[in-house]
Amino acid sequence: MERTIMGYERPNGEIGIRNHLLIIPTVICSNQVCSRIMQMVPGAVAIPHQHGCSQIGADKDRTFEMLAGTGKNPNVGAVLIISLGCEVVDPIALAADIRQTGKPVEVFDIQSVGGSVKAISYGTEVAKRLMADLEKQEKVPVPLNKLKVAVKCGGSDATSGLASNPALGVAADALIGEGGSIVIGETTEIIGAEHLLAERCVTQEISDKLYYIVDRFEKEVERMGADMRGGNPSPGNIAGGLSTIEEKSLGCISKCGTAPIKGVIEYAESIPDHGLYFMDSPGNDIECVSGMAAGGAHIVCFTTGRGTPTGAAVVPVIKITGNQMMFRRMEDNMDVDVSDMLDGSVSLGQAGERIWQEILDVAEGKWTKAEVLGHTEFSINRIGPSL
Repeated sequence: MERTIMGYERPNGEIGIRNHLLIIPTVICSNQVCSRIMQMVPGAVAIPHQHGCSQIGADKDRTFEMLAGTGKNPNVGAVLIISLGCEVVDPIALAADIRQTGKPVEVFDIQSVGGSVKAISYGTEVAKRLMADLEKQEKVPVPLNKLKVAVKCGGSDATSGLASNPALGVAADALIGEGGSIVIGETTEIIGAEHLLAERCVTQEISDKLYYIVDRFEKEVERMGADMRGGNPSPGNIAGGLSTIEEKSLGCISKCGTAPIKGVIEYAESIPDHGLYFMDSPGNDIECVSGMAAGGAHIVCFTTGRGTPTGAAVVPVIKITGNQMMFRRMEDNMDVDVSDMLDGSVSLGQAGERIWQEILDVAEGKWTKAEVLGHTEFSINRIGPSL
């Protein structure tokens, strides 16, 4: 019998575990208006960013794809798009792209409305109307096998590779066993261990693509005349006991479990159903998590040994640690502690079950610490220079 959770049915057949009203600025110039409207409408969330103007080519396309993907995320129930009126990101095209999901989308520009004050007033009324409709929607049983969970690590230390990452891997295997999807990213943090993931790819073509994206990144670093050392592992990683990128990578890849890799996808590309996938994405926490959300992840499971408070705009972020001292120090930010793995009090399987139960609870509506604290960080990974 198909296992279910309580969630929201979307017109395109997807499921949501949250029902956000998302306010999207198409350009940095409309950030303040969007933020003010968010403050006026409880439950709305905005995604301020620094892009949308003076961009060309692939860089402009990436901004569009990130904004569209975030609007399409199944945790979003309705969208309000606010443009300035003269930027390179086309607000009408953006609205049309998101409307393909069947969710309501409204759009206007600040110049036509008559400036910031009028735009805030007008946008607040539109947002209240959209929110009122969302509040009428009720949860219904939805298939668990449509759940998509992203796995990410940041602020890692020695406990990450020894405890929290492998325990998360057990939970990842549990979701895949139920028919759901797992996506792992951070191209920078599989370097030195990419051959182990390549061996798990279901076809040679997928394995070749994994090697290609690693090579592409390394060549870009060389082109810049830069050296990854000092940036990865970071000073905090080194202080936490990690010595090399290879050591960090071996711990990093354990968080996706043991399933075969069914595909390699680009940054912010839609995450397929049913199985394990790798997304080409930066190690930067917010850029990576934002790309996973734009790809359609419902939840992000984020392991950390050093500690980090950050969350995400439209997806709950579950913070997991194997560092007991840090958990006690930053309990306001941490959701799951598996440090008892390290003293033998619980097994790897028991720690993984603890994380798996947290995933199910959050999918059913439990708020993460990041959600309670209002962390809605959002950032777009750039490609090219500004004009």
